[in-house]
Amino acid sequence: VLAARSVDWTGRYRGAARALVRPGSAEEVAAVLTLCRDGDVAVTVQGGRTSLVAGTVPENNDVLLSTQRLTRIGDVDPVERQVRAEAGVTLAEVQRVAAAAGLLFGVDLAARDSATIGGMASTNAGGLRTVAYGTMSAQVIGVDVALPDGSLLHRHSHVRCDNTGYDLAALFVGAEGTLGVITAVDLRLHPVPAHRVTAVCGFDDLEALVAAGRALRGIETIGALELIDGRGAALAAEHLDSPSPVRGDWLLLVELAGEVDHTEHLAAALESLPLKGAPAVGTDLPARQRLWQLRESMAEVVSLFGPPVKFDVALPLSGIAAFAADSAALIARHAPAAVPVLFGHVGEGNLHLNVLRCDGEQEATIYPAMMELIAAHGGNVSSEHGVGSRKRAYLAMSRQPADIAVMRTIKTALDPTGYLNPAVLFD
Repeated sequence: VLAARSVDWTGRYRGAARALVRPGSAEEVAAVLTLCRDGDVAVTVQGGRTSLVAGTVPENNDVLLSTQRLTRIGDVDPVERQVRAEAGVTLAEVQRVAAAAGLLFGVDLAARDSATIGGMASTNAGGLRTVAYGTMSAQVIGVDVALPDGSLLHRHSHVRCDNTGYDLAALFVGAEGTLGVITAVDLRLHPVPAHRVTAVCGFDDLEALVAAGRALRGIETIGALELIDGRGAALAAEHLDSPSPVRGDWLLLVELAGEVDHTEHLAAALESLPLKGAPAVGTDLPARQRLWQLRESMAEVVSLFGPPVKFDVALPLSGIAAFAADSAALIARHAPAAVPVLFGHVGEGNLHLNVLRCDGEQEATIYPAMMELIAAHGGNVSSEHGVGSRKRAYLAMSRQPADIAVMRTIKTALDPTGYLNPAVLFD
């Protein structure tokens, strides 16, 4: 049991743990933390264990604290458009409950069946609808947290505008479990658009695609804007029997959503773009799902040849094309047989570069060089997966010394001995 839980999702990073505990309430979480703090034992918090930066891999013979039994979810409040969910509730369950009430949750991920709400809040996850609804920080309106000293924090407000001091809920969103264990959250929900129209467009030039994305994201009813690597689409066609509906070295999925049909609006917007052939357009649900399948198939594509080396990167839109070219050249130099596949949320510059057919020795060379390349192109070493333990040595590439000093001060104030998630975030 412990061995299976001491390795990350990719299978590349492995640690060791001394025990697994599965508390069933916030009070039990607090009791575990108190015992471990008093016993000077490190704790690693685990949710759905979908971290792609080794964020749940123990390094100090830790106690593993799993939130998998914190699975209660409240009734949807249709007036305030919110729902309360414990940390172990999966994204898919939140989506199901919201849909049953005629609402939707603003964050969507390919790992929806296993990713948990607590982990998503802790890493400030984004996903497929970020351009429309924002990341988890925009969805979380209240938190319950078990603090490192064993006390419980309940930060909830019954009013929409609350300016009574520090935004404590926001402090724990994106903290990657270093400041406390999120045990429950209040989540904002949204109305379901009456109409959606989806298109997949092909481009021969990435610079042209990025320019198109920059123009399309300004449309008020934008619902999604996703980049798909033509190399990934070709692999999906070959290995997953999922052919692309359009041709191009680079593909762009765009969706408009609103209370009226925006098909003509989208058609007009696409007319002026330098597309490679006609776009594929879906207006009804089955057609839109077929187009979305191309984007979601990338999660399977990147695992076709074993665990990929993953880079989650935030870039200014002006630097995406140059980074794509330079990163491909870097990979070709050090791993000639490797295949780079780039996809992600191009509207925000949040992209996922996956290196297929890359062994451990090649990874050891490519990883630090890629971090340097990201920084050289004005990017951040993490966009939405967090820093975890895999990227902690590169934190200074994206944050100023004063930033890191303040974060360390907050960490020390809440966790003086540093026993909670000690392998995460800080080197």
